[in-house]
Amino acid sequence: MPTCLRDGGTADMDATMAVMNRAFDPAYGEAWTRAQCLGLMSLPDVWLSLAEEGACVVGFALSRLTLDEAELLLLAVDPDRQGAGVGAALIAGAAAAALARGAGRLLLEVRDDNPALRLYRRAGFQPIGRRAGYYKGPDGGRRDAITLARTLSPEP
Repeated sequence: MPTCLRDGGTADMDATMAVMNRAFDPAYGEAWTRAQCLGLMSLPDVWLSLAEEGACVVGFALSRLTLDEAELLLLAVDPDRQGAGVGAALIAGAAAAALARGAGRLLLEVRDDNPALRLYRRAGFQPIGRRAGYYKGPDGGRRDAITLARTLSPEP
């Protein structure tokens, strides 16, 4: 079944949280709470994109625009659908939406040992910064956060 993208809203929070709770390893504390998501979604220039297969939400991206840059705050794909192009579709959708809103660059931050780094690099993101020891791992060790950026431009 093909993946379709659509705009999401607060009415989609149950489905969003279900994907988040399945996708994020609780040992790192990277998942957001419902209150955090709803609070951010109430702000201007914040948007939620959903990936659906049939009537089932299989992934989401939460993004925001700040002046001429956009940030991909959260990206999650149900573990049963990872590796099937859902994440790449969500990134492409977030980039297109950011460009349409006037952003020239899309940024994100990711744990340095997160397997999603491969996805982000394939999507054209390059490292531009590092926060040493930002995440605490399940073993008590610290992991760096890597800031990635991708220039946005209209397709020729």
